[in-house]
Amino acid sequence: MSSSSTDTPDIEGIDSDNVTGWLAERTEIEAPLTFELIAGGRSNMTYTVTDADGRRFVLRRPPMGKLLPSAHDMAREHRLMASLRDSPVPVPEMVGLCQDPAVNERDFYVMHFLDGVVVRDVEIGRTLSAEVRRRMSIELIDTLCALHRVDIDKVGLGDLAKRSGYIERQLKRWSGQFEQSKTREIPLIDRVRDTLAARLPEQARTTIAHGDYRLSNCMMDPSGPVVGVLDWELCTLGDPLADLAGLMGYWHDPANPDAGGDNETTGLEGFLPVEELAGRYAEEMRIDLDLVDYYRGFAAWRLACIGEGVYARYLNGQQGSQDEELDLDEYRDSVARRVDAAAEYLGIA
Repeated sequence: MSSSSTDTPDIEGIDSDNVTGWLAERTEIEAPLTFELIAGGRSNMTYTVTDADGRRFVLRRPPMGKLLPSAHDMAREHRLMASLRDSPVPVPEMVGLCQDPAVNERDFYVMHFLDGVVVRDVEIGRTLSAEVRRRMSIELIDTLCALHRVDIDKVGLGDLAKRSGYIERQLKRWSGQFEQSKTREIPLIDRVRDTLAARLPEQARTTIAHGDYRLSNCMMDPSGPVVGVLDWELCTLGDPLADLAGLMGYWHDPANPDAGGDNETTGLEGFLPVEELAGRYAEEMRIDLDLVDYYRGFAAWRLACIGEGVYARYLNGQQGSQDEELDLDEYRDSVARRVDAAAEYLGIA
């Protein structure tokens, strides 16, 4: 396969000759290609791909090394975004999906590059005006509402997963993932899980559940709108309130810093307070938020389980050169803080 490439230099996680040959033979992308690892990802590895015509694309692949079962499903991410292409939810346009391990060891997919800004830290947030920050808050919620209004059968995603038992499925999945990846004992993890299982609410609606919906997982127009929703690896069919609670869990609230996200970006002037964020969602979707603390407890517990897996991968050097960018002690401690927050939401702290 490498005969159709031009001996491009390898970059960690990419067999440049094989990937170049595969893309040149099957897609609109013109060789030679250059690849660059995008820093900041905590799960799948993401690269910019520039072709001979100067066009930019994005390639996603799983981390290197041993992976947990059912994790890092590239075909699932590709399917989700391809299915939503003609929906009101903005997503990148897909280019191709490779599931041949002979090409690059692991599955990968390529999509068109989106121009915009990813507000992943407070320094980026400070470059925006308060007016733009407010608009981003509103657009983020309105896009989440648009996602939860998508007709899953009409877009061909009705068979993506079971339509009921979302919380039960999530408790089973993430308990298992935590047990397989844990680096230490955190007894409160089990206590929170058991409390969540004992208090299971009735699932009122079934929608597409992104699973990791937050500001830093969206490409934003510098003026405020959402250009594209990214990072769909945790997407399934489920309870929409879990998505809202997850977003709230990442949203820093200056009035209650222990309850919100660690990243202080959304605490900057202009970003809506977390209560207003949730209130807009409830008004748009015509629901009440009586059970929101339960879902916030669930979201914090799940983020703790996921965070332990991320921490373990970084300890094992599976994220390439990104390993050097993470404060491992701080990340380890953030897992415990998530568990404590979950217990507090559930009233068992």
